[in-house]
Amino acid sequence: MWTVPNLLSLARLATIPLFLWLVLGPEADGWALVLLMVSGLTDYLDGYLARVLDQRSPIGELLDPIADRLYILAVVFGLAMRDIVPWWVAVILPLRDLLLWGLVPVLRTRGFSALPVHFLGKAATFNLLYAFPLLLLGEGSGTIATLADVFGWAFAIWGIGLYWWAGVLYAWQVRTLLIELPPLPRAGERA
Repeated sequence: MWTVPNLLSLARLATIPLFLWLVLGPEADGWALVLLMVSGLTDYLDGYLARVLDQRSPIGELLDPIADRLYILAVVFGLAMRDIVPWWVAVILPLRDLLLWGLVPVLRTRGFSALPVHFLGKAATFNLLYAFPLLLLGEGSGTIATLADVFGWAFAIWGIGLYWWAGVLYAWQVRTLLIELPPLPRAGERA
């Protein structure tokens, strides 16, 4: 449990309320931007260090994606509250997650608690984690803010598309498991 990658994921989770306070309270966008960048860096580092230090763990395999999802949801909510992103963005991202969470009970009937993360899901998260700091930076004025806004929306659109495409692929994997694997026997039933 107390590995370096897991500690990084826990630290990322712990900074979610701080980010929301920075964005919604004092509107300290500079500090919120720094926190987003540090969060993106720790997201990369936890996976990298887990591989390099051979500190992969079942809790880490759950903790990292949970931290990613919660951070994405918190950031998109905070940015929507500030009218930096439209509300449809704040609705469409959690909607995909609700769809996938709804598939977890179905997965459990086949002995799985989650599906392995695939490249498309990682690419979607990468795009979204780049989009949000750029969109926040794009709230300023001047050439840098304009460029940040343009690139932020480019990353956001790609990220949202990939996020949903990955969700459809995960749902397809669940469908395949349902077809190929028999259900686990229920408690008290014989196999």
